[in-house]
This record gives sequence, structure tokens and C-alpha cells, in this order.
Amino acid sequence: MANIDQVVIEAALEPALDYFLIDKYCIAAELAHTEPLILINKADLLTDKDRGRIDLLISEYRHIGYTTLLISALKNTGIKAFADTLSGKTSTLVGQSGVGKSSLVKRLLPDRDIVTGKLSVASGLGKHTTTSTTLYHLPHGGHLIDSPGVRDFHLARVSREELDDGFREFRPYLGQCRFNNCRHLSEPGCAIHAAVAEGHILERRMASYRQLLHP
Repeated sequence: MANIDQVVIEAALEPALDYFLIDKYCIAAELAHTEPLILINKADLLTDKDRGRIDLLISEYRHIGYTTLLISALKNTGIKAFADTLSGKTSTLVGQSGVGKSSLVKRLLPDRDIVTGKLSVASGLGKHTTTSTTLYHLPHGGHLIDSPGVRDFHLARVSREELDDGFREFRPYLGQCRFNNCRHLSEPGCAIHAAVAEGHILERRMASYRQLLHP
């Protein structure tokens, strides 16, 4: 991610939102000293039943400090706000296959011949519309690197200390545990666990940490 200003992490209501995948991308961006930007696409599919869950997800990531936008590439909802975040920056677009990355780029660059795809009816999973990494020069300044969609994303091997630092909300509490080698699992006097108990760190994010610590 050299020379990248921000990582645009695109998720969508279809295929099913993968919170753990979003967390892994955020951690990779943090460790590369690159700002994450989270997009939730396909707002046009949002039902009243989904609204509370999605609003909560957005508020949680914003509380951590991540810019998070709800958009619809199909209906052109929120695209201007997204385009504004790209101006003057070099960004890379990542996400699960089928979340609509190609449709999103098509909205930003309507004059370009960009192939878009649909979800597989049989599996409900995305097809790999983008098969190679493409650099786009944006009309209002900035560059967007569109990378192929994935079914999953695996972090490179990182130390426990690096993993700790990859969780932005952990940082105010690091170094405050009773034991210097605290893994934030079941050790007494753990400042991270205390922060979870007090509601300063989400239990869901803590679960992601445990899963990454013991894959």
C-alpha cells in the first residue's frame, strides 16, 4: 500500500455483510499507516428490518474514528459524498466479490467502458467482475486503484504487538495492563478487558481480535 492515502473498504447488504472481513481490512490499513474509509453499498436494498442494524454498524465504526458512508451505486445515492472523499488523494478500492465495486467506479467515471456483474443466483456470492488491478484518474483530482474482489482476505502474519496497534480503539489502553505480556484474553488486570466491560471497546471487535490472535 505504498503511496496510498486511503483504503476504501466496500461492503454491501448483498452478499451478506461480513463484519470480520471489514475489521481485517481496517487493521491492514492501520498497519500500513493508511486511512480506512468504509462504504456500505446497495442502500436501495435496505428494509425497515435492516435499518437499525445498519445504522448501528455505521455508528460503531464512526465512533472508532472511521469515516463510514451508506451509498447506492444503482440509485446514485451518496456518490457525491464519496467522490468528495477521493478528491486529491490516491485511494485503493477493496472488498468482497459482488459488493458492486465496478458499478461504483462506473458511477464515478460514466464515460469509461466498465463491465459490471451480478450475484450468482445459485450461491448468492459475487462473481469476479474485476480480474486485474486498474488505476483510474479521477476528473476532480485524485486516483482510484480498483482491485479484484475477494471471497476472503487474510492478514499477513503480524506480531501480537502489531495486532494490538491495528485496533485503533485499543491504543489509549495499551501499556496499562498489569502484565507487560498481556494478550487481553483472560489475564487479570487487563486494561483492554476493562475497557470492553465499560463499553469503550465493542465486544464484537474484541471477538475479531481473539479470532485473529488464534486463527
